[in-house]
This record gives sequence, C-alpha cells and structure tokens, in this order.
Amino acid sequence: MSSSRIAAHVRDIPRSGIRDFFEIVQSMKDVISLGIGEPDFVTPWHIREAAVYSLEKGKTGYTSNLGSPRLRRSISTYVAKHFSVEYNSHDEIIVTVGVSEAIDLALRALLNRGDEVLYHEPCYVSYAPTISLAGGVPIAVPTRAEDHFTLRAAALEKAVTPKARVLMLNFPTNPTGAVMPLDELERISAFAVKHDLVVLTDEIYSELNYDEVPHHSVAALPGMKDRTIFLHGFSKAFAMTGWRIGFACGPADIIEAMMKIHQYSILCAPIMGQEAAVEALEHGEPSVARMREEYRLRRNFIVSSLNDAGIPCHLPKGAFYVFPDIRGTGLTSKEFSFQLLEAKKVAVVPGTAFGPSGEGYVRCSYAAAMDQIKIACERISDFVRPLGKR
Repeated sequence: MSSSRIAAHVRDIPRSGIRDFFEIVQSMKDVISLGIGEPDFVTPWHIREAAVYSLEKGKTGYTSNLGSPRLRRSISTYVAKHFSVEYNSHDEIIVTVGVSEAIDLALRALLNRGDEVLYHEPCYVSYAPTISLAGGVPIAVPTRAEDHFTLRAAALEKAVTPKARVLMLNFPTNPTGAVMPLDELERISAFAVKHDLVVLTDEIYSELNYDEVPHHSVAALPGMKDRTIFLHGFSKAFAMTGWRIGFACGPADIIEAMMKIHQYSILCAPIMGQEAAVEALEHGEPSVARMREEYRLRRNFIVSSLNDAGIPCHLPKGAFYVFPDIRGTGLTSKEFSFQLLEAKKVAVVPGTAFGPSGEGYVRCSYAAAMDQIKIACERISDFVRPLGKR
C-alpha cells in the first residue's frame, strides 16, 4: 500500500537505530549484550511486595489524572530531600507512564509548530523524534570527548536563534555517562534566562553518580524553578523498567497543560505501579546504594579493560554506560558494532544511534552481570588486536 496515507511528520522519522540493531541481535544465539540500557537487577522484593499487597487489597481502579495523592506527596518529599527544590504535590507534580511520556507531554504542551528545541548530542535516541512529533525543530548541540561530553554554554550560544523555545538537558547522560559541573550548569542557567527558554531536565540517572561527585539539578539554581520542568522516574536507579512509572515537576500552569494532554490520551499511570513507586521512594534508598556500588565496580573494570585493549575510554561519572573511542580501528561505528557482533558475538551500540556526533564511538552498558562483562571485554580485546592502530 502507498505510504502517502501516513502523516508526513511520522513517515519521515527514522526507526530507532538501537531497536533495528537489536532485532538482529535477538536472532542470534549465545550473544553477550552490552547494549540495552536496562538494569540486570530484578526490582527489589520490598517494592514488588508493595504492588502484590495493593492487588490483594483490591486496588485495581483509576487514580487521579495527576497520579495518586500519596505518590505525589512522596515525590514532593523525595525531590526536596535529594534535589533541594520544593514542589506542591497538589498542582506541581504529575505521574506519567515512564519519563518518555513526561517528555512528550512537556514538549506538546510547550511548543508551537516551528519552535526550536536545543539539546546536547550524543543523546538518548528519542529526543529528536519526540521534538519533531510535537511540531518542534530539533537543534543538536554537539559535545566533545575532550570536555568529557559535558555541555558548554558557549556551544549553546552558537546554536541559539530567536526561534528557540526549549532547552533539554540529560545529566548524567545516556550514552556517555557525562555529568555537569556546577559552574558550567550555572552558566547554562544564565543562558536559559537570557534567551527566555524553558528547560526540560531529564534526571533519570541522577542517583547513579560515582566517586563522590555531587549531583546538581538546574531546577534548584536561583531563578530556575519557574522555568524548569524536572523529569524523573524509577526505571534506572530502582531497577523498575517494566513498571513504566515516571513523573514531572514544574510550574502549575505547565503541569496543568501537560495533564490535559495526559487525561485525553493516557488517563493515568497504572495504580499497581504507583503503589510500588511509593515504596521505592520511601524505603528504596538502601537497595539503590547496593546497586550503585555494583555499577561502580563494573564501570571501573570495563574502562580499565577497554583501555588495556587499546580502545581509549574516558571514565564516566554517572549512569551505567561507557562510550569508548573506536576510531583507531579504522572502522566506522556501525562497521565496528556489526563486525564485533558477527565475529565475537558481543553486542554494543553504534555511536551514530545517538546522533551524528556519535560517529567514531560505541556505547557499552555495564548494567550487565560482571561475569558477562569480563567475557565480553576479552572478546573485544581479541577482536581489536588484529586491527591495530590505523
């Protein structure tokens, strides 16, 4: 059938490079995957038990469009404690189906057709398509390995135009593990004020900071709460990917606009997941700490192993990804990833899946068991040895 019946703004969006690659991976046997950004940990039992108990109590109905009042109160308390910014649980918080829905709601609520959205790249694969689907124009601002993939206010100044409406941030970052130093974040906040931008800050990896590096939210900086939408969720730090619970905090007028879209398209997030999320926020910190320590050990091992194999790899300060430089092999990101998969049955993601500035790199997730990471690193070393330096 003709594709002319598909809306142009949907037809022109490419399929996810990650998903296409992993359709190939799933067709192969005995592959060690360092590709999917999903914790290998099962959701801690006490969180699962809260959901089971809610079912036993017969909690199977709708909640408020904004989310259950109890969860919103827990979110307010948690965000104030960990991010030093206070939100009213009554009208400044909305519970969503994962952070992905929160991003979509925020962009659809804010953008008029043709408005530009600045975001840093390499970045999570859905940012540019979600901007386009909301009628916006994605403007990528490349980050550099020499800066440890942090975003610079000077780079934003070069990219901004009068059409810019929104700035999207994601630190710690997928795919590079970059974190933002406070002094640069302050310069970026001043940039947002200067150009009257609304900031979307996706902080889904914020609990996964290592080496005593403090996490700072742009929402907590002076003058930023009223122009920032704080996005967070439970998938990464709490190992709750399949529960699909996220949330957004922000000015009441923006949350109200997001809620109107949410109530006509989704209605509410699943109540069982919301009950589990309350338990995660109120009693989950010890579990998060244990998982974070395991990630730190894995990170140190994989970075050391890749550097020993002759693949330059910076030490990421957050998230659970490394972004090694494979340019010395003479292969493109896609060539490296597909040849490694075929020759050694190790799956990594081509850096170009995260935007053109990812060329020359691949993403490896260390949210995999240590024994699998060790075998994968041995196979990668075997793969690159014959390639040498080019």
